[in-house]
Amino acid sequence: MKWSEICIHTTNEAIEPISNILHETGASGVVIEEPLDPDMERDDTFGEIYELNTEDYPEEGVYVKAYLPVNSFLGETVNEIKQAINNLMLYDIDLGRNNITFSEINEEEWATAWKKYYKPVKISKKITITPTWETYEAVDSDEVIIELDPGMAFGTGTHPTTVLSIQGIERYLQKNDQVIDVGCGSGVLSIASVLLGASEVYAYDLDDIAVKATTMNAKLNKADKQIITKQNNLLDHVSVQADMIVSNILAEIIVRFVDDAWNTLTDDGIFITSGIIKAKKQLVLDKLTEQGFRILEVNEMEDWVSIIAKKNNQKSGA
Repeated sequence: MKWSEICIHTTNEAIEPISNILHETGASGVVIEEPLDPDMERDDTFGEIYELNTEDYPEEGVYVKAYLPVNSFLGETVNEIKQAINNLMLYDIDLGRNNITFSEINEEEWATAWKKYYKPVKISKKITITPTWETYEAVDSDEVIIELDPGMAFGTGTHPTTVLSIQGIERYLQKNDQVIDVGCGSGVLSIASVLLGASEVYAYDLDDIAVKATTMNAKLNKADKQIITKQNNLLDHVSVQADMIVSNILAEIIVRFVDDAWNTLTDDGIFITSGIIKAKKQLVLDKLTEQGFRILEVNEMEDWVSIIAKKNNQKSGA
């Protein structure tokens, strides 16, 4: 079989929504290529593993690559992808150059083209994420290993927004907490919560592909008995009371359900938000404080922000 590699030259802000669009249209193995300066000092304690070939990386912006089967529907699929990406501008998402190119590769090249980017990565003090095809043995006695298959999900969980989210969960999750994961994607935050001591996690996503990916990855990590997955729009009609809510999605979507998060959290509950581009940080901070949340931490990694907030016992001004 022949495969077509689609490459979108875009911005950090657009990575996650474009990745979702690609997966929804049947793409496999999304790869993110960011600018790489060989002289730059990088913190290799947590985060991405980089292939040190500067010719493969853009001077500015990022490349989002994925692979589509070459068939009679390819032209229709490509048009659908282009239209969906252009529609992101309606949500004030900066697409940058938004240059889309294609190249054809064969089956053997496709099978290894994207896997080379993914290696086991330690992303927090306790958690290491590894793709299913890599053999990895724990180095520390308290190390927690999460296995993911990025071919069926949404990346390997090493994007800065995911790293920031998991680091926040690790710091604030209490044993036997009940957690809600809004926009669960591959399920990595849900799985991390269970492996770090949550008694139960409710994983919601509007995308059925994400729900299936979360279910599959939960089983892979033997966390399926504690993770309840459901196709759902944000926190609509959710009656569960949670000790912690985690959400790694766009800033514009986070602000839409801050009030629902407040009503769903127990007193002193923790709200961990990520997926926020730096330019939208204040938008989320303003909405959280307006609702009555107390800001505990604002953490940044590359162009991304995570905000950790706490529900006060009594809403300010009440």
